[in-house]
Formats: sequence, C-alpha cells, structure tokens
Amino acid sequence: MAGKTITRADLSEAVYQEVGLSRNESADLVEAILKEISDNLTQNDNVKISSFGSFMVRDKGGRVGRNPKTGEEVPIDPRRVLVFRPSQVLKERVSRLAEK
Repeated sequence: MAGKTITRADLSEAVYQEVGLSRNESADLVEAILKEISDNLTQNDNVKISSFGSFMVRDKGGRVGRNPKTGEEVPIDPRRVLVFRPSQVLKERVSRLAEK
C-alpha cells in the first residue's frame, strides 16, 4: 500500500491547473493558506475546513510510561499535540474508495 505523498509543490501545481493563476501566485497562495492554518493552531485556535475536517491542539497530561526493551518506568512530560478529525464527508469518500 505505497501511496504518493502530496507536497507543497503538488498543491501549488494543482492550484495552477485548476484556478489558472501563475505558478508563482499559486505557490504564494498555498503558502499563505498553510501559514494561516499554522498561525491559528499555534495560538490555540481550532481550524475547521468544511467537508474536510478540523485541526485542534490538545494538551496531554504527564504520565508514567514504560521502556519496552527494559521494562523500566520512564516519566513522560505533559505536552501539546496536534489532532486532526476528518469530517463525515471525508470519511465517506475514503470509505467508498476503499470498497472499490
């Protein structure tokens, strides 16, 4: 199951093909969108893209983990993690493609 990884360049090319902006304008547009998303997430704001999904920052508390090799208990510090929750529309599209 080796899927293709989509890069910024791929997104810029898709915008160029679909919208008709120049390649530089398309790249700038993609960069602006990604910057807006990341800026909002770093400010603890949720980002919801309709029919796609939501990005959220969640605080995880500290806990005690275990080293799988040695079995030794290791403290895991509290941290913030990025969470993506796909929309129902996206889940259905992925599910339909998996059935084919």
